[in-house]
Amino acid sequence: MNTNQKAIEHLERNEYDAALALFKEALNESRNVQSLTNLAWIYYHEESDTETALELVKEAIILNPASHFPYNLLGEIYVALERWEDALNVLLNSIAIEPSKEAYNNLAIAIYHLGELDEASALFLKSAKPSDYTMYSHIKCLIEIGKATEAKCKLDAFSESDDDFVGEVHVAELYFELQCFSEAVSWFEKSWDIYYKTPDWVCRYIYSLIKTNLLNRAVEIANECIQLKINDIQEEHAVQCNEDWTESEKATYIKQLENDKQEYESIIYMISKGFVPPLKFSTSLSSSCYLYGCSRHNHPEYNG
Repeated sequence: MNTNQKAIEHLERNEYDAALALFKEALNESRNVQSLTNLAWIYYHEESDTETALELVKEAIILNPASHFPYNLLGEIYVALERWEDALNVLLNSIAIEPSKEAYNNLAIAIYHLGELDEASALFLKSAKPSDYTMYSHIKCLIEIGKATEAKCKLDAFSESDDDFVGEVHVAELYFELQCFSEAVSWFEKSWDIYYKTPDWVCRYIYSLIKTNLLNRAVEIANECIQLKINDIQEEHAVQCNEDWTESEKATYIKQLENDKQEYESIIYMISKGFVPPLKFSTSLSSSCYLYGCSRHNHPEYNG
């Protein structure tokens, strides 16, 4: 059994310190594609040491690997760092070696942020499941490029019973973007008792209610959220501070609660003056195990 295999075994047994020491030992024995990539993956995903991981995996790439693992890992890091052009180039290389859903998704993210929405839409679709966040991102691109009919057709097919269902609020948000406010209200209503209430989506729910002539329900929702924030503020004032929750942190949190309360208090008036609550859309990075020799994922050791 070689050093990498020993490291993997310790990692499988959750003996992390021993595993890390052995991954480092494997690198000292030979700075090759496998040892560089495996240690980079550990530093990035287990140590949250992006800088060290980046240098290690870039060194692996210099060795011109015949495997997509180092390219996928480097692309993932570049996307996390919002280095879109760098991510694009690396992930194109990865896909040329071996296409993967992770590479397509992360490449779509990079291209979306570079403003190429048609291409991003197509790439999101390559890695999407029927009702997951990647399909949500694909539909968001369709809406942005004006393909509303296609977007609604795909959104209508979303099912809560699908694997990796994106969630009721996200479905409602896309119906809102399509100005299908009755459908949005229906999905927001499903969300009401299961989601934590924040102004970003609740204000869009209130807007949808107003657009469907359900003003009384809109007022009821706003008042309920105002009371929730009043309760939260009272509870937080009673909380005792300690080393884990300082006076400064407490004050900042109370200020945020007060801001949320004020937003709920003013939202119906703001909407009456033409305000449209914006969608807070963010792309979602896709990751995987890129450890050579990982028995759990049946990854062979690197040969090349």
